[in-house]
Amino acid sequence: MTSTFPDISISTDRLVLRPFEAGDIPALAEMMNDELITAWTCAPHPYTTADARDWALRRAPGERTSGRGIVFAVTEFLTHRLVGTLRLRNTDWRTLATEAAYATAPWARGEGYACESVLAVAEWLFRDQKFERLELRTAADNTAAQQVAQKTGCVSEGVLRSAWIARSRTEDAGWTETRTDLIIWSLLPEDLDEVRETHPGGGYGYSDYDTAFPGWR
Repeated sequence: MTSTFPDISISTDRLVLRPFEAGDIPALAEMMNDELITAWTCAPHPYTTADARDWALRRAPGERTSGRGIVFAVTEFLTHRLVGTLRLRNTDWRTLATEAAYATAPWARGEGYACESVLAVAEWLFRDQKFERLELRTAADNTAAQQVAQKTGCVSEGVLRSAWIARSRTEDAGWTETRTDLIIWSLLPEDLDEVRETHPGGGYGYSDYDTAFPGWR
């Protein structure tokens, strides 16, 4: 019998990570058409409102019910605005391991939301779901994604050569595909010990992260 993650929301001082809703569709479509997201993901381009609706209302819920993982809409606690997405995928229920993928909307960059959401999900994954490994894969030239991995305490394990297809702009303002390497990162329960010791009460607010990772913005 396939195991599944519970249908839940996770809150921090600044964020709520929850299932996608119909009201997220316009912001999701706008976010996914950002050039950096187009360059480093395999999302369709252009990303239409129909694509956003299909992901938010059918495919994202199906990730959880199928046992493959879980998808969170990352929203601001105060404004409820969509600021990103975080997805657990390729979940192995026997080894209790899964892979995190994340994207931040262009209007929300520079605030540390990706680090905050990754750490909040990792804490929930290790503490409540008893998982033993969280993996991240970042394209070799995607320095922003690599900084998130480093600042959340992940350990670089090696390189998968020519394992991903990225997209870059052409002279005529179109897009072309190029092969690139993937850097493999992992986070284990013991890797969060330092953060837990720094914040024994639990919960990760922005000020907490600013103390733990002073250079993260």
